[in-house]
Amino acid sequence: MTSHSPKKGRPETRKVVTAFLEHDGKILIVRRSQRVGTYQGRWSGISGYLEHQPLEQALIEIREETGLGDNDVELVRQAAPLEILDQERNARWLVHPFLFRVKRPDAIRLDWENLELRWIAPAELDNYPTVPALKKTLARCLGDADA
Repeated sequence: MTSHSPKKGRPETRKVVTAFLEHDGKILIVRRSQRVGTYQGRWSGISGYLEHQPLEQALIEIREETGLGDNDVELVRQAAPLEILDQERNARWLVHPFLFRVKRPDAIRLDWENLELRWIAPAELDNYPTVPALKKTLARCLGDADA
């Protein structure tokens, strides 16, 4: 009989990018749809699996998920990757975080991966059910070593 429970032991590391978009001191968060593979209904930055170089992948995800092109965003910071363990799902993520400034937030058009968007102050992130360690990932982009 085959077991469909999560594997025990050390999980495989999955490499992803998370891009935070900033405008006027606010950060964009998006609520993940039921059609994505993980963390449905949770709030996140713009994210995706690493299939190219991290910066290139971040720009691809921004283009796919928001409709913004390379000329619509400006890279502010590429932070050091961080490892996130999700013991609940027995998952290990290596997240490459980015912070971009958005020139025209009204031009954002969400695709099927996200249901809604909100512009929030970074301190408001605690008020949302997010993907694991989103606050820590954002803190790394903002240069806040204490988070």
